[in-house]
Amino acid sequence: QVQLVESGGGLVQPGGSLRLSCAASGRTSDRRAMGWFRQAPGKEQEFVAGITWNGQNTYYDDSVKGRFTISRDNAKITVYLQMNSLKPEDTAVYYCAASRAIYTANVPAGSDYADWGQGTQVTVSS
Repeated sequence: QVQLVESGGGLVQPGGSLRLSCAASGRTSDRRAMGWFRQAPGKEQEFVAGITWNGQNTYYDDSVKGRFTISRDNAKITVYLQMNSLKPEDTAVYYCAASRAIYTANVPAGSDYADWGQGTQVTVSS
């Protein structure tokens, strides 16, 4: 099992930036793909971005392409989500998750994540 702790959420004006962090611990945590998901009130959970265990492949939902960047530092076992040009529709609770499988060559689908953080609130508002 992988333990995940997110940080970096907050209130930001439209057009602003935030960087979320997700610190992972536990056996095999550095060998898992990692993903960022979000859920807004009254809406279904969205798979926003994902990165393979070695950082070589990434995935972005169309709604965030060109604005968000996912990265990871396996020395620190930390995954980041740099969010630029934020919009009010980006407002949600953001969750970090670790994949079930290890050493995947591609970013697993959104249904293939087994361990979750507690979430961090991102609010984009003027």
